[in-house]
Amino acid sequence: MTAILERPMTTGFDALLRTTEELDTPDGFKAELIRGKILVSPWSSPFYKLQMRSLRLQLAAHVPEGHDADTIPFLFSFASSERAYGPDLHVADLAAFRGNARHVDGDALSLVAELTSVSTRDVDWQEKLEVYGRPVPVYLVLDMQAEEITAFWDPSDHGYRARTTVPFGKPLPIPAPFGFDLDTSEFIVPEESEEDDAAE
Repeated sequence: MTAILERPMTTGFDALLRTTEELDTPDGFKAELIRGKILVSPWSSPFYKLQMRSLRLQLAAHVPEGHDADTIPFLFSFASSERAYGPDLHVADLAAFRGNARHVDGDALSLVAELTSVSTRDVDWQEKLEVYGRPVPVYLVLDMQAEEITAFWDPSDHGYRARTTVPFGKPLPIPAPFGFDLDTSEFIVPEESEEDDAAE
């Protein structure tokens, strides 16, 4: 379930970002700033843990110097698009986490990954694809409903200029600055988990 604050008390990107940062969300939920609205939605489903762990461990061996792969929730802001997201997995420059800021600049990211659910699939494929496609070198979409993974890369002012899609179980080439083949065999979701997700 996703809740939307249709009419926040503050206006303007900086004010909305501050409200998003300070929102006291229930345990297991995150707040993101999407299309000028604050959306509160659950973090990834617990049965996605194995996929997220496999992805994090494989990426960790190939991250750019000074970067780190993690699934700990952090809010990344994209001021030029007036958006702020908490991706399911991120690879980012550790230097961006120094200080006491409540959010991290999206320019620190070298890769983001989102695992789709029934409620977030459209946002992951459309809204976030458009925003990530300008500053983030690599964007991975693990489409849990279609059981396939897509890598987007070569960002530009008009979005990503390259993409590759493979079904779960096939290796996926991860482009620079990573440069390795991702093993997706652990991404296949057991049938009972798929049914639970479809019921969301």
